[in-house]
Amino acid sequence: MKKVRRRHRLLLLAVGWLASRALMLWLLAHDQPTLLGSGGVAREVWKLYFQWYGGLTHGAFPSGDHLWQYPPGAGLVLLSPALLPNLTYFQAFVVLTVLTDAVIALVLVRAGIRPGRSLRGAGLWIAGLPLLLHIPLARYDVQVTAFAVISLLALSRSKRACGAFAALGALVKVWPALALIGTPRGRTTREAWTAAAVTAITLLALLAALFRNPFDFLRQQGGRGVQIESLGGTVLMFARQAGWPGRTHYQYGAVEFVGPHVHDVAVGSLALTVVAFALLLLWRLRARRWTAATPYDAALAAVLLFTVTSRVISPQYMVWLIGLAAVCLTSRHTTQRPVALLILAATAVSTMEYPTLYGQVINTTWVGCVLMLVRNGLLAAAAVASFVRLWRSGRPLPDHPEPDGPTRNPARIPVLSPTGG
Repeated sequence: MKKVRRRHRLLLLAVGWLASRALMLWLLAHDQPTLLGSGGVAREVWKLYFQWYGGLTHGAFPSGDHLWQYPPGAGLVLLSPALLPNLTYFQAFVVLTVLTDAVIALVLVRAGIRPGRSLRGAGLWIAGLPLLLHIPLARYDVQVTAFAVISLLALSRSKRACGAFAALGALVKVWPALALIGTPRGRTTREAWTAAAVTAITLLALLAALFRNPFDFLRQQGGRGVQIESLGGTVLMFARQAGWPGRTHYQYGAVEFVGPHVHDVAVGSLALTVVAFALLLLWRLRARRWTAATPYDAALAAVLLFTVTSRVISPQYMVWLIGLAAVCLTSRHTTQRPVALLILAATAVSTMEYPTLYGQVINTTWVGCVLMLVRNGLLAAAAVASFVRLWRSGRPLPDHPEPDGPTRNPARIPVLSPTGG
């Protein structure tokens, strides 16, 4: 009977993936302002990515380009459409993105059918990604998320593979390095982190030997301001309604605020990022209990904290959070189920603000202000809830039942030693 139910669930997941991805492809083919508000979502690939692709094929990373703000591993992703020479660059990029999406779904399914695991993670990924409409197909965040998902799910079988995939993802878009924040202390951490360091150094050396200007992206980071979709941007949106004289301006590949006190808000965001890092470090030092789900939960909490405190929160960042939440839900012992629901709600609102009503956000109308307040409020609530639940899960279980009720049976939860594997 269990096998029959599992087959039905797998069939439902397969049908759901095929139907939802067909809809996403249809939306991408009809990427028009009349249908989806601002439109132009696909422009990122066929214009900007293709422009960078031209330089990369000649052995050089973009130099002096303020839009190029990515580690050198991103160049390999942008070069990947060359693997399908019979298609246009845009077509090849989309095909590879859909294939990567399918790989993530299959990896989550494989993890979910293991004993003691759950298919909820695969269901979340398959149902959650289409909430962003066709945006995931026109950005390379699906590819980045794949590295983080595979890294986390590989931890139980190969610590070195976990570290290697995290490093590969970090060399594409930095944040997958946070997948290693929750590895149990001791041998597990040493092996995973050492593998990550060796992989990163080796690939960086290879890219430096094969390409010119691989580290030029470092020069383009300091000038970024406060994007209108960030938490600081929401504060400035309401300040503008109250009479603040700032305005929006397209720069560094995003619409940002310019005007008095914008720099102060940007500094405040960086300060909050430092606080978030300190909290994660404190959790890691004080945690006394690791379950099989702790590395997953810690990765989600870390990326949520760094996303919320960032000066930029683009809609495609939700792809990362959906992927990490899906990994959490593959474990029956995760503490992050309510957080996953908040992420799905924030994702749905993100689609409303971009591309559907992006003009309202750019012009900081009351509709735009409320949309950003709701989306970023949900993300902030998710970040707080995620970290609090992670912190509590690290406490040692009480030895005796509480007077008002029985204690959860520790034997039902696989506990990992913080100093072991």
